[in-house]
This record gives sequence, structure tokens and C-alpha cells, in this order.
Amino acid sequence: MIRAAIVEDDGEAADLLEGYIKRYGEESGVVFSVDKFGNAITFLESYDGNFDIVFMDIEMEDLDGVSAAKLLRKRDKSITLIFVTNMAQFAIKGYEVEALDFIVKPVKYYDFAFRLKKAVSRLNAKEELYLPISIAGGGVAKLIVSHIKYVEIMKHRIVYHTEDGDFETYGTLKDVESKLPPQHFSRCNSCYLVNLKFVVSVRDYTCDVAGEKLKVSQPRKKEFMKALGDYIGGGLDV
Repeated sequence: MIRAAIVEDDGEAADLLEGYIKRYGEESGVVFSVDKFGNAITFLESYDGNFDIVFMDIEMEDLDGVSAAKLLRKRDKSITLIFVTNMAQFAIKGYEVEALDFIVKPVKYYDFAFRLKKAVSRLNAKEELYLPISIAGGGVAKLIVSHIKYVEIMKHRIVYHTEDGDFETYGTLKDVESKLPPQHFSRCNSCYLVNLKFVVSVRDYTCDVAGEKLKVSQPRKKEFMKALGDYIGGGLDV
């Protein structure tokens, strides 16, 4: 399913775009979920990495689409953004926020469908798994699952150790485990959930994960070694 957001302060224009998305979905066989927001502030306040495509009107009161897109990009570098505007000259501002495309009002279906098809193709080409999290202290992050080296729990704090840095949030390791592909992640003890892709070696009760030494507990060693063997034997990769 592709999750689309329409950020548009004109109700009729928002309904038109929603209808076009549904029509495209029926014609192409692509399943969409659509949420509409009457202003950019409401959209940004509720955003937690839960959309794949955003159709953003440029000319809105309180917060215009370009300013909203700049704030969105600080929180999510990967989301596909398409501007909708009354004036084509505003579309050049899309380059500042890496917008995929722009659509000039009044929006015609075939023009819209062409751009939506391009957006869907881009999403399919990425085929990357993401994990949205709420960051301790405020904000959200969209972690690339294949970049997660291991996840650590310290009391109620969860730390994602990734190739892109460390990200801290709150929760339980069990909840994290349920959101990650089980064939790629396994616990080496009660404190660490390891991406098997980054395991360099296991010696006695020490696991080398991308150069970091993690303890392997006796109760979990057999299950962890089996998971590692299955991963290596299956030639799996995240």
C-alpha cells in the first residue's frame, strides 16, 4: 500500500486530487490510502514518517507549501514530494526542497496520472525498508532498516546504532523486534538485537558487530547461532 497525503486548503481541490488518486489506483491496480489536511501546520504536527507521497499546495495561509516542505525535509529526506500550484513560476522553488514534480492548477487527470505514475515508479525502484521512530527529546526519524547495526535497550531507553549515527527513543526491545524482519535480526542477549548482516565473528560469548564487541548470553547463544547460520546459509540480505 502507498500512503498519500494531500495538503490543500481548498476543499474542492483536495477532493479532486483524492478522486484522481483513487481513479489511478483502480486503473493501475495500485492500492492507496489517502489522508487530507486543510493546512500545512496540521500536517506537520501529525507527521511521524507515516506517508510515502505528499501532494503539497504552494499557496496556503499561515504556512505556505515551500516553507512547509523545508520543515518536512529536515525530518524526512526520503519522502516523495509533489507541488500543486496556480502559477508555474512557483514550481522552481521545488528544487530547493528536492520535489519530484509539480502540477499546475486546474489539475487535469491525465497530467496528474502521468506524474503519479512517475512517483510510484520511484517508490518501487527504491524498495528500501524504513522504520519511523519518535526521537527522545522531540521529532521523528525514518531509519533505513539495512543501516541498523544493532539495537540496544537501557532501562526504558532504546538506542538504534546505525551507519547513519545513533538514534534514541523509548520503548521495549520486544516491540522493536516485532517491527523488524525476523530473518535478519536476532537477540544475542536480553539487551541487544543484532542485524546479522553486520556480524563479523562470534568467539565464545563475544559477538563482533561491525567492530563493536557485544556479549552473547548463555541462554540465547544456541538460538542466536542458529539464526546466524540460517542467515549465512540462505544468502539473505536486508
